[in-house]
Amino acid sequence: MVAVIPGSRSARIQALVAEQAALRGARVGVLDVCTAAVAALPVGGAGMSAMSRDRASHPLCSTDSVSRHLEELQLTLGEGPCVDAYALGSTVLCPDLLSGELQRHWTVFADAALEAGARAVFAFPLRVGAVSPGVLDLYSRSSVELDAEEVADAKAFADAATLLLLDARISDTGVPFGTHAADTGAPGTDRPDAVPCDDLGGYRAEIDQATGILMVQLGVGFEEAFIRLRAHAYARGTRLSVIAADVVAHRLRLPPDTTPSVLRPPETRPPEEES
Repeated sequence: MVAVIPGSRSARIQALVAEQAALRGARVGVLDVCTAAVAALPVGGAGMSAMSRDRASHPLCSTDSVSRHLEELQLTLGEGPCVDAYALGSTVLCPDLLSGELQRHWTVFADAALEAGARAVFAFPLRVGAVSPGVLDLYSRSSVELDAEEVADAKAFADAATLLLLDARISDTGVPFGTHAADTGAPGTDRPDAVPCDDLGGYRAEIDQATGILMVQLGVGFEEAFIRLRAHAYARGTRLSVIAADVVAHRLRLPPDTTPSVLRPPETRPPEEES
């Protein structure tokens, strides 16, 4: 059982999360954090990704098809509010993706997200001290600004997700010990509006394995191999998991580096962020 963080806001947020789990008839999981956030805030959907500096990142859960696409899109492109929030360890607020500044900062993601149906996107790093296991993303189909109270609530939802992930003690394969498929959004969830991710352990393990194969084949380090994997998925308009499966099954051998420059973005500070 995850302990409640002291403070009335945290207690209220965790009660909302527990209520979502009760509606499913299951133990509390990160999917419940996402659905509770959507119910409490002026957003249309939410998604969460596990992120690491030395392993392949992967989606954890999403509440609908748009949020799932946004998670996949950012991890494939290597750019977007989720990526910046993790790298900087701070909240990234994007009330309108039509902003020229955001269009210049995320040269591919901004237009792709708009095409997917998102107009505003907000990213909140999951963080306790120096530990940061991922990012919570929220999106809206229309331009919207979160006020100070709503931002504070969103951060409390991110804190609740962080505690759940740490309490579950994520294993080396990325599968939280003792969790059920419905707790994470994996196959088997019975929530009609939730979009299940691939089996999380298999997803991460296969991408890690494909990255390792590319390290050997191309004679490059982990980060470069993962960039090549993402670049090929981007060029073919295919999900990372599909490309990884082809590499592992030896159905695909990547050519010498043809990585689009957009997948090697300059390290610039996002237009709007909070500590």
